Amino acid sequence: MLDDFLLRAFLGGVGVALVAGPLGCFIVWRRMAYFGASLAHSALLGVALGFLLGIDLTLGIAATAILLALLLLLLERQRALPSDTLLGILAHAGLALGLVVLGFFETLRLDLMGYLFGDILAVSRSDLLWIYGGGTLALGVLAAIWRGLLTATLHEELARAEGLPVFRLRLAFMLTIAIVIAIAMKIVGILLIISMLIIPAATARCFARTPEQMAALAAASGVLAVGLGLWSSLATDSPAGPSIVVASTALFAVSQLTAWAMASRTG
Repeated sequence: MLDDFLLRAFLGGVGVALVAGPLGCFIVWRRMAYFGASLAHSALLGVALGFLLGIDLTLGIAATAILLALLLLLLERQRALPSDTLLGILAHAGLALGLVVLGFFETLRLDLMGYLFGDILAVSRSDLLWIYGGGTLALGVLAAIWRGLLTATLHEELARAEGLPVFRLRLAFMLTIAIVIAIAMKIVGILLIISMLIIPAATARCFARTPEQMAALAAASGVLAVGLGLWSSLATDSPAGPSIVVASTALFAVSQLTAWAMASRTG
């Protein structure tokens, strides 16, 4: 019989994996890993905002990530600097500003390691509500824009010619990433969030024949990584969040070796 905290940890990890898998597919297809990492770095500023305003930290992180996504879109339209340069500036500025603001709270006892690397074993019932509520919203948005976003990802000019609102699709996608990062921070932390989005999608890419199949396989890979990571954490007394990432990386390595072996056999 699983202890309550282990069950909550597993349910929280599964909730994040189910939404991160399909969303991560588009991050891989659109080569937006650095964007996701930049939003993740800004999450610490969201933590500071939550303490400053006395609001739920998940809400503060979501608000900060959304504002950063909107600011990036605005700056990109000015075309003054390349996107990767803007991302680098915003990512490190957000992280540094968050640390500076938190430094002013002299009486605040903050588990910085927990925010940086996650504390999945401390997931509470209210955290589960955030994870599954926000995850359902994110999956609903992704389902609504799936076909149009897929067309824009494959050929943006063709999508414009067909009359698709490319800018609004991209905005909706970026805001969805912001929501998922906010709900995932409790699981693997600021520095490892992007791994939950990218690695399962990269693992699924070897075996999928359609975009929908890749999304389903990515979600399944993420769920399996959560289970394996929690098991290895209990067995070896290792940190749970990083253990999930290590398990996900191991699955990716196995998928690459399997794909290579299959290609060698058919070749």
